[in-house]
Amino acid sequence: MNQDYIKIYGAREHNLKDISIEIPRKKLVVITGLSGSGKSSLAFDTIFAEGQRRYIETFSAYARQFLGNLERPDVDKIDGLSPVIAIEQKTTSKNPRSTVGTVTELYDFLRLLYARASDAFSYNTGEKMVKYSEDQIIELIYKDFNHEKVILLAPIIRSRKGHYRELFASLAKKGFLQVRVDGEILDIQTDMKLDRYKIHDIEVVIDKLVIDTEDHSQRILSSIRLAMQYGEGTIMLLKQGENLGKLFSKNLMCPTTGLSYPMPEPNTFSFNSPKGACNTCNGLGKINEIEINKLIPNPKLSFKKNVIPIFEELKHTGWLISQIEVILKKNDFNLTTPWEEISEKTQNEILYGVNEKVTLDLDYAQIKKTYKISFEGVIQYLTRLAKGNEEGESQKFKTLIFEDKICPNCKGKRLKKESLFFKLDHKDISEISNFPLKQLEKWLKVLPKHLSENQKIIATELLQEISKRLSFLLDVGLDYLSLNRPSQTLSGGESQRIRLATQIGSQLVNVLYILDEPSIGLHQRDNVKLIDSLKKLRDLGNSVLVVEHDKDMILNADYVIDLGPYAGKNGGEIVWQGDPKDIIKANTLTSKYINGELKIAVPQKRRTGNDHYLKLTGCTGNNLKNVTLKIPLGVLTCITGVSGSGKSSLITNTLYPILNKHFYRAEKEPLPYKKIEGLEHLDKIVDVDQSPIGRTPRSNPATYTGVFTEIRNLFANLPESKIRGYKLGRFSFNVKGGRCEVCQGSGLRLIEMNFLPDIYVNCETCHGKRFNRETLEVRYKGKSISDILEMSIDEAVDFFQPIPKIYQKVKTLQEVGLGYITLGQQSTTLSGGEAQRVKLATELSKKQTGNTIYILDEPTTGLHFEDIRILMEVINRLVDLGNTVLIIEHNLDVIKASDYVIDIGLEGGEKGGSIIVEGTPEQVSQNKISYTAKFLKKELI
Repeated sequence: MNQDYIKIYGAREHNLKDISIEIPRKKLVVITGLSGSGKSSLAFDTIFAEGQRRYIETFSAYARQFLGNLERPDVDKIDGLSPVIAIEQKTTSKNPRSTVGTVTELYDFLRLLYARASDAFSYNTGEKMVKYSEDQIIELIYKDFNHEKVILLAPIIRSRKGHYRELFASLAKKGFLQVRVDGEILDIQTDMKLDRYKIHDIEVVIDKLVIDTEDHSQRILSSIRLAMQYGEGTIMLLKQGENLGKLFSKNLMCPTTGLSYPMPEPNTFSFNSPKGACNTCNGLGKINEIEINKLIPNPKLSFKKNVIPIFEELKHTGWLISQIEVILKKNDFNLTTPWEEISEKTQNEILYGVNEKVTLDLDYAQIKKTYKISFEGVIQYLTRLAKGNEEGESQKFKTLIFEDKICPNCKGKRLKKESLFFKLDHKDISEISNFPLKQLEKWLKVLPKHLSENQKIIATELLQEISKRLSFLLDVGLDYLSLNRPSQTLSGGESQRIRLATQIGSQLVNVLYILDEPSIGLHQRDNVKLIDSLKKLRDLGNSVLVVEHDKDMILNADYVIDLGPYAGKNGGEIVWQGDPKDIIKANTLTSKYINGELKIAVPQKRRTGNDHYLKLTGCTGNNLKNVTLKIPLGVLTCITGVSGSGKSSLITNTLYPILNKHFYRAEKEPLPYKKIEGLEHLDKIVDVDQSPIGRTPRSNPATYTGVFTEIRNLFANLPESKIRGYKLGRFSFNVKGGRCEVCQGSGLRLIEMNFLPDIYVNCETCHGKRFNRETLEVRYKGKSISDILEMSIDEAVDFFQPIPKIYQKVKTLQEVGLGYITLGQQSTTLSGGEAQRVKLATELSKKQTGNTIYILDEPTTGLHFEDIRILMEVINRLVDLGNTVLIIEHNLDVIKASDYVIDIGLEGGEKGGSIIVEGTPEQVSQNKISYTAKFLKKELI
């Protein structure tokens, strides 16, 4: 059998039309075609799903039962399949502990480097720490204390509170007679204890002896070893009659203060290990605390007038108010006193607690009564309540009154104090984790100059490995990221390219890699780097299969597969395959856009807007350098710039939260800014992203757009329904009554196969129709409600023409290019581009005020050239109605078709964060330094 090809026979997953194809192995193969034509169905739902299933099949039957559901893809046979690794966009970790450094394993190598080659410094004096071997310590003792009477001590407690009764009892049992407590030598007494609220230093007296260089007796050696054992590697020698002892340690030790660190291990520098993580924030770098201004938004109010509004959300706050009343009374205030007039001492007692006895006059009984107040404080009470999960209340608290703050102990560095005083070239591991990767590479190159000969021997191999892995990240255009950047803040494209760099670094061979649009979020300037990285992966001896629409990627592939001819039911066929050089001769939609036969036209005239502006001043979040953003209203504005230049920081994390807070009282805080002007010209903000319209098979375009409610209304008002007494709920598949109860309205049933993967099958009772027989007997123009859900949008437009309410909504779906999907298509089977267009159609079908601002972050993700043309028509319709559309985009077809462009740069990371140029595309293209301008100029010719 010829193993040079992956041979697929009879693939029918989703909309694939029983296709058979041979894909060359050890080549860079691009699968392209319209959005919804079946690219992901072939690459991920067929090839990857089968590879994954075969891997699971190699496990024992016992192990397989714990691995969840893995459906067998709908394909007759696949031959020549290598082990498969999918690098998708949806794999960004939401764990706050996950960072770029941990995902790429670069941080693991840095931890090893610091554990083996760094210098330790005292956090008390800044001096370099010293450490001695046992023999060196004995030599130093003979040298420094010759002919001296000394007391040999083992430090066991350093600067800690406690009474230590059990410790003294334990030492007495072991035969020790004396201890030195806070500089004073004491005999150990029965039931001896100290003041538990004071800080103590305790050393146990091991021996009293005279040091003589001539006398190397066994007593001195055994006493020193015993002291080492009790002092955990540290001993103290005290000359008789003196108060200041001298410390010696096998551990790292400060020569002046005697401060000791344990020997460093890789875990010492891990914020995910108790050995390295800051004790206050547990290695997260931030703590979730109550913000006083949120807890008490209006200090002019009293407790009677609900000065702490969160109390309204809580049950059982009567006792809380009664405790507060007692505290107020004892300080000569009452529940009607405004908060701002209550003394600071009393405010602190209410917020942070009090523990004392109070005598109060009870006026109604004419007696005095003594209360013991043991009140933990409002803040402690609410914090404890939020940590519990009482009837889902905790999340409500967290959004209403809690706020993330930088950890006061580690200042956001995540590590213990000791871990941050191990340094290479005077820099701790947290500092270099904050460097942009480009700067980190430069630092690693000069580091050997600052190392001793011994450190160089240890570090050489590690530095080579770190530099090699770092170069792979730089090759995929991620030089602006830092190692401590949280994974949850990465875009889909960034996380995918990080995984790509990690895979190149793993040096695996004979693997089939499947990538989902790796060029997403990547500026044209960095495209070449990405293509070279994919070729490197191929040259190692791997097969690389890329689902992609990017023109450069298609032309640089070894082999191209074009799916179509259209989308949905009208797609799922291979319309062309072969060498990319020959694609320009083909007669497909893709080839027509590549050879220039079809193109997205540059508008004849740019809109100038309505003479109003939205002006955002003084943005300084992340890498933004005091940016002032001025957006013309009533036009299509494009925000451009290289990856990491600050586009998302400015729009997604500053502007969008400000507008969302203004219009909808959203809780998310924007990044720092000074002021915003022009909000009076807007009445609504809409963020149209590519997230799924629903996460269950029950959700579909009909329910999302609201058209299904109108269809149910239509059926409920039919004469047959009225005779039978059917109301609106009868025609819902989400509530009991009219739905099929066997599958609970989903149309599918889950079959558990014990040791084989579970599978979904059509419900045998309703045969996938979702409703029971009685409901399906009600018909409109011969169609049941289930038949309506099976209609494509194109069919529904013709069918519902006489009913304006339904027609308007389905017509809008058709106009955004979704005529091929069905009304009841499960939302889980829609691509990101399709989900976004469903959202746009929903917006278009609403009544327009012409004062809405729409924000779209890279809307061309997953879209073919033809889909982009349709998307631009939809966006232009929104703008023509008077609305403002703001798009963050790298795609030149979108940039050249916009009215106004704001280019941020110049580079990513620290070298970004400034507006380089703004104006019409023609004005921007004339700029000499902007990277976007260079590529835009070619498109406008």
